[in-house]
Amino acid sequence: MPDAMRQHLSQFVATRRGVEAWVEQPTSFNKPSLLLVAADGESTRRGIPSVAYGYDFAARHDLPCYDAGVVPYPKRMREYGLRAKRARQ
Repeated sequence: MPDAMRQHLSQFVATRRGVEAWVEQPTSFNKPSLLLVAADGESTRRGIPSVAYGYDFAARHDLPCYDAGVVPYPKRMREYGLRAKRARQ
């Protein structure tokens, strides 16, 4: 993984509280990705080299980690997006 991507994900974890991780499996259109969601619903997503890398990243940062195909994204993430959209309008 490029250093900038790794640094972005690590910085997100270090500067937010209550971060959880969702590993997204690759599809025919997208490579695997890692979604990080903070306690307030703020999130970031980045492509990763492999699914194993996502689980390893979460373990190294002591984050709860879920398979996005099994565990749905948290409601707080959608609510954060709606609040941000309203604030921009």
